[in-house]
Amino acid sequence: MEPHVVGLPVRRKEVVGKITGAAKYIDDVQLPGMLHGVTIRSTIPRGKLLNISFLPGVPWDEFTIVTAADIPGSNVVSQIHDDQPMLARDMVNHPHEPVLLLAHENKDQLRCARELVHIEYEPLPAVLDMDEALEQRTIIWGQDNVFKQYLINKGDVDSVWAEAARIIEGEYSTEAQEHVYIEPNGMLATVSPSECVTVSGSLQCPYYVHKALTTLFNLPSHKVRVIQTETGGAFGGKEEYPSIIAGHAALLAWKSGRPVKIVYDREEDMVATTKRHPSRTRHRTAVSEDGRLLAMDIEFTIDGGAYSTLSPVVLSRGTIHAAGPYRCPNVRVRSTAVATNAPPHGAFRGFGAPQSLFAVERHMDRIAYTIGLTPDEFRRRNFLRSGDATATGQIITQPLDLPGLQERALRSAGYYKKLETFRANSASALKRGMGFATFMHGAGFTGSGERHLASVVELEGTAGGNVRILCSMTEMGQGTNTILTQIAAEALGIAYEQVEICPPDTALVPNSGPTVASRTSMIVGKLIEQAAGEFKKRLWSDDELPADYSPGQFSAKLRDYQSVCGPLRTRAQYHEPAGIHWDDEHYRGDAYGAFSWATYVAEVTVDTITGEVQVDEFTALQEVGRVINPVLAAGQIEGGIVQGLGFALLEKVTWNQGSMANNQLTNYIIPTAMDVPPIKVLFEEIPYEYGASGAKGIGELPMDGPAPAILNAVVNALGIAFDHVPLTPEDILSKLSQNGKHAHDAPEVVETIA
Repeated sequence: MEPHVVGLPVRRKEVVGKITGAAKYIDDVQLPGMLHGVTIRSTIPRGKLLNISFLPGVPWDEFTIVTAADIPGSNVVSQIHDDQPMLARDMVNHPHEPVLLLAHENKDQLRCARELVHIEYEPLPAVLDMDEALEQRTIIWGQDNVFKQYLINKGDVDSVWAEAARIIEGEYSTEAQEHVYIEPNGMLATVSPSECVTVSGSLQCPYYVHKALTTLFNLPSHKVRVIQTETGGAFGGKEEYPSIIAGHAALLAWKSGRPVKIVYDREEDMVATTKRHPSRTRHRTAVSEDGRLLAMDIEFTIDGGAYSTLSPVVLSRGTIHAAGPYRCPNVRVRSTAVATNAPPHGAFRGFGAPQSLFAVERHMDRIAYTIGLTPDEFRRRNFLRSGDATATGQIITQPLDLPGLQERALRSAGYYKKLETFRANSASALKRGMGFATFMHGAGFTGSGERHLASVVELEGTAGGNVRILCSMTEMGQGTNTILTQIAAEALGIAYEQVEICPPDTALVPNSGPTVASRTSMIVGKLIEQAAGEFKKRLWSDDELPADYSPGQFSAKLRDYQSVCGPLRTRAQYHEPAGIHWDDEHYRGDAYGAFSWATYVAEVTVDTITGEVQVDEFTALQEVGRVINPVLAAGQIEGGIVQGLGFALLEKVTWNQGSMANNQLTNYIIPTAMDVPPIKVLFEEIPYEYGASGAKGIGELPMDGPAPAILNAVVNALGIAFDHVPLTPEDILSKLSQNGKHAHDAPEVVETIA
């Protein structure tokens, strides 16, 4: 059989097309008679729509104009709650809410027309932050401004406070973050004479868009087709939002009878699309005399924006991760997603976990300093171990050595020696510090999600004797096509080059679920393995399946089989592994099939004159099961760390009445090559039984750890507590000014309640 390909840095599947320029992104695609579309949006956070008028200046009879009245099906963006209209009809609930659509063959005419649409409103009181939403003086959604609430209740938290040696409290917050994918959102729609709607574009989840379009047009499934074109990055920003832009392009095509393409420019993409949910987390923690966690009482709140979108499931993951990788007999997590009059927030790499893990990892440092233990020793005493139960009661059945993982990361980073060196040179205006975070991330959909998805993949033989993968998982720069091909080649015992992968197209591939939630390798890859096993059994009967064969022999056998028996296609569908149980009602049980685990270590220099923070070195050690492709895996980690660095220090959204005011890359600051430190990426490989070749999830994990590691390092350098991100130079200078222009000698200034 062919030498193993799993674990090797094979060449990416799409490399030639992208290097040569042959790969076509949606803005490269032109069709005869194509119109260009634009969206006319609201300009106020909340109000009634009174009138729309079209001012003179362009030949309006040449334009296709679509309003809510033109929608043939349901005027909703079909997701979890059908609360968001595709086009506003009577009310607008956030700035930049779509009100009507225009299409014309000339882009210059469109730009002129856009300025000549006049919308009259009756403004209504708006809710612009989480506190206002929770006060409920103005109700903007439902009866109480609450999209979703969860409660995790393990043990008896309230019985512990009286016996605790120390009680430590803290409040931590994170702000919105923009995805800044390289390619903005774009879609191209056509409508056939038989009223079939076809949409192609830059997207993560073809079947999400498919569902939205069948609802919007009231069409049966076979009348809607969704095709992914080359996608220049997504990070969650093209999970749910493409349903909106696809719907808009399709409505214009439906009414005009011509192909319509909508591609946002950077400013519109930044101001109108989803962002990471802002959050606030409050911790109250009881600790014993010997530094053991006795109780954790956590309140976790996220700002969902004007409509529910994916807030319930973002809240879910953030809730489950809120207690971190710690053993604690009594845990209560109360979480809430609230409505505000900002554009809806949505999926972003990490999906709620970066917010709650930031809080718990900052809080662990605060507790350690308060009770007189080092941050590493305090964590060692409280880590989960194999056989322990998480906050939801999930028993850790896989091998787990967090003390060993943490120690390896700290020693690899030179943590202990550098701490001593930095203390000895603390007189300088340049303060240096070390910080770290130890954390986990659940792979796959939460709870019963994978069971409900019931994902499907197929393998088919080609006429040339190769094998083609049919699945709806999308390539958006992360390496999906390459990883899944490696898994299939390994399982079939053939060469990497003998496996092809069908581009995601709902007319050709089954629903394998969305390309989200760190599920591609672990869940879908495992299905490919299963389909490959069946493929070999069909190709050879069990009694003649050879122990060894060459790639050429495989192809010859496949061609012979198909010449006699016809096409060979096998299928695998997800079935939950035995022993996994989740109680949706009480939010208890096995939240994920597996967790990935990590310790990240940051070394920083803080300039006390300018307030600037420079991350000097970064070490990332993770246990993610089997590593399928070491180059792609390291790239995922490095990219996530850079994104996390931006989340921690640079990427600050400035809000003005619910609207992003700094929606340009000149004033929304993201990391550049000059900000990226040397990054040491390390892996531990403990294969997971139910993952493809033993793989677990990797894509979201590196987003979770950088922010708390960096903030913990800044606190270590200055001895002053900072509990929010992004931490800007202005924030640091303000705190230094409050503390007499000098950093404190103590590791951290904290408030404790005894």
